[in-house]
Amino acid sequence: MNRRHFIQQSAGAGMGLMLGSQWALGGTGTAPSFPVVRTAANKRNFTSAAVEQTIERMKKTIQDPELAWLFENCFPNTLDTTVQYKNTNGKPDTFVITGDIDAMWLRDSTAQVWPYLPLIKNDEPLRQLVAGVIRRQALCIQRDPYANAFYDNPNKQGEWKNDRTDMKPGIHERKWELDSLCYPIRLAYHYWQTTNDTSPFDEDWSKAMRLVLQTCREQQRKDGRGPYHFSRETAWSTDTVPGDGYGNPIKPIGLIVSTFRPSDDATVFPFLVPSNWFAVVSLRQLATMTDKIRPDAAFAKDCRALADEVEAALKKYAIYNHPTFGKIYALEVDGYGNHLLQDDANVPNLLSLPYLGVCSASDPIYKNTRKFVLSTSNPYFFQGKAAEGIGSPHTLINNIWTMGLTMRAITSTDDAEILAQLRQLKKTHANTGFMHESFNEDDPTKFTRKWFAWANTLFGELVLKVAAERPQLLAKPL
Repeated sequence: MNRRHFIQQSAGAGMGLMLGSQWALGGTGTAPSFPVVRTAANKRNFTSAAVEQTIERMKKTIQDPELAWLFENCFPNTLDTTVQYKNTNGKPDTFVITGDIDAMWLRDSTAQVWPYLPLIKNDEPLRQLVAGVIRRQALCIQRDPYANAFYDNPNKQGEWKNDRTDMKPGIHERKWELDSLCYPIRLAYHYWQTTNDTSPFDEDWSKAMRLVLQTCREQQRKDGRGPYHFSRETAWSTDTVPGDGYGNPIKPIGLIVSTFRPSDDATVFPFLVPSNWFAVVSLRQLATMTDKIRPDAAFAKDCRALADEVEAALKKYAIYNHPTFGKIYALEVDGYGNHLLQDDANVPNLLSLPYLGVCSASDPIYKNTRKFVLSTSNPYFFQGKAAEGIGSPHTLINNIWTMGLTMRAITSTDDAEILAQLRQLKKTHANTGFMHESFNEDDPTKFTRKWFAWANTLFGELVLKVAAERPQLLAKPL
C-alpha cells in the first residue's frame, strides 16, 4: 500500500477506533485506565532491555497517566512492529519498514531508530540492530542513490514499476529527495560518536558515501540537467514532476536540486532550502568520519568544499526580507530570485533546523523564520477547534501533522510552548494511543495513517528530552 492510498482509506477511520476503545474508570473510580494497545510481548519484532527499562523509568517520572501511556506505546513502536533484524554474511543487517507500507525509506529508517542511540552503549543487541540499519542503508544507496524507498526482496517490483524513470527491481519508489542521502550520514556519524565502533564503515559503506557525493554534485546541475528524471501517471499533481520530469527551471548557483520534498511531494522550486542546509551538516560529518575512520584526504576535501559552496549559496540566495518578519529562510528557491514562502511539517523543514544541527535556536534568522512558520502567514499553518500546527500539501489543507507539533516542542526554549504541544498531542490521538501522520484541525478522529512509526518514535524522543532538560513539566498532570 502506498502513502496516497492510505491517506484516502484512513481518513475518518479514527471514529471506529474511538468507539472500540472507550476510556474506563479505574477500580477506585478516580483515575482512568487505558486499553492495552501495544503489541503483545510475544509478537514484537525486537525487544530491547534498555528500551524496556527506559519505559519503566519514564512511567514513574511522568505524572500525567495518559501521557505515560502514550510514551509506553509510542517510544518502542519501531522495535515492536517495523524492524526485521538478521545476520547476512556474518554481519548485522536490519530492514526497517515505515509502518503501514512494507518498504524502507532511507529517511524514515534513520529517524525511526534515532531516539535509541543514547541507549546502545548499554544494550549490545540494540547496538547491533542499529549497525544493521547503517549497513542496509549503504546497500540501498549502492542499488540506487536516487531512490527514496526500497524493498527487502531485491527482485520485488511494486505498484510504481511503470514510473517514467530508471526503475529497478527492489525499489519501491524512485523519488530524488536530497535528505534521503543526508539521513544515513546523520545516523552513521552519531552512531560512531556514541559507540566508537567503526565496524559498519566497511568498503560497502565507503562506496555508498562516494555515490552520495557524486549524486549531490550531479544535482547541482552545472553541466546540464543530469541523469535523473521522473514522471508518473497520477491524479495527484504533487506526485509527478513538471518540466518533462526534470522539475521547474533552475539557475545553477551552487545549491543542490531536490526534485521531491521529504513528504514525497514534488518541489515547486527545486532548491529545497532545509535539505540543502541538512546537506551542509551531513557533508561535514562525512568529511570528519573520512579523516578518522577511512583516511582519504581528497575525498574529505571534496566533501568540505561542496558543503562550503552550498552554505555560501544558501546565505546568498535562500534568505528573503519579509515585510513583517524581517530576514527569513524561504522553503524553496530557484536561483532566479523566486522564493516559496511556507513550511511543511516533514523533516527536514525550516522549523527543524536547530534539531538537525544547522543553527542554534537563538539564531536571528531562524527566530524570524520560526515566527513566520508558526503564523497564519504560512499557508500551511492551520488553526482549528482541536489544535493548531503545521500541515503539508501531502495531506491537502486543514490537516495538522503530529510531527509538526512534536518538532515545535523539540526546538522550543519556552516551557509554556512545550506544554502546549504536549497537551495538543495528548488530546489529538483519537483514543488510539498512538501518533498519526495528520489529523483534521477540528476533529482528530479524522486522521491519516494509523501506523506511522516515525511519528511515534519522535514523540518518544520529545518526552525523553523534556524529562532530561525540563523535568518539572512532567511532574504533574498536563
